Amino acid sequence: MLRTLTGLLMLLAALVPWLARADAAAARFVTVPGGHFVGSLLDGTRTVTVRMAPFAMMEEPVTEAQFVAFVRQHPRWQRGRIAPLFAGPNYLAGWLTPTDPDDAQAARRPVTAVSWFAARAYCNSLHAELPSWHQWEYAAAASSSSRDARANMIRRNAILAALMRATGQRPGLIGQRPANVYGLRNLNRLIWEWVSDFGAMFPDVNGDVGSAGSGSVLRLCGGAALAFRDPSDYALAERVAALSMLAPADSSPFVGFRCVRNLGDAP
Repeated sequence: MLRTLTGLLMLLAALVPWLARADAAAARFVTVPGGHFVGSLLDGTRTVTVRMAPFAMMEEPVTEAQFVAFVRQHPRWQRGRIAPLFAGPNYLAGWLTPTDPDDAQAARRPVTAVSWFAARAYCNSLHAELPSWHQWEYAAAASSSSRDARANMIRRNAILAALMRATGQRPGLIGQRPANVYGLRNLNRLIWEWVSDFGAMFPDVNGDVGSAGSGSVLRLCGGAALAFRDPSDYALAERVAALSMLAPADSSPFVGFRCVRNLGDAP
């Protein structure tokens, strides 16, 4: 009996680190209730009111530890193995090796420098997808006390200040600020995030949607006054302009991602 108990304890001791790693890599989704939402981007010169269906969104951005688990399970998405069509030279460029970010805080650090293709593949591996721009904007509009805090100038200026302090090095850690009313963390100040339709967010001055990565100065400057319902929301303008400058294979140290699911989709 004692020998059996000792064997079980040894087995449990061997499993604890593995269970801890599995828990660290687990993605938690929270439900975002539906509702009507006035978008921040215009359709030509018209405001857009969207009826949002409820959806589930990852509580936090995907971490380095979670992405490590993904590329180990799917080696074709590792740096050095990924097809050039799906990633450029900056893909995970700051990692020590293709499967090691060399970061003691990897379980709490959002992964960045991943292409849109790689982000989409990660979400697909969870039977999920990248959020649409409207889903992301709807979720990110919420503060810790309000479902739509976009008009709060103190909050808006704090978001802009946090983005301006970004250094181009690894972003800070997840969870340093309270969750919003839906239970979502770090949607606004830590990093920017890929969305599924990022290339269609910013229209030309004549109202036509530009292609991802086109980088037209006219689109980013002259078009801005027409593109935004509130042109004084500089943090939003900065984010949209930055994403619109990227192509799907590009990677940026400021851009990470999180995933969404339709309610009822199997995990």
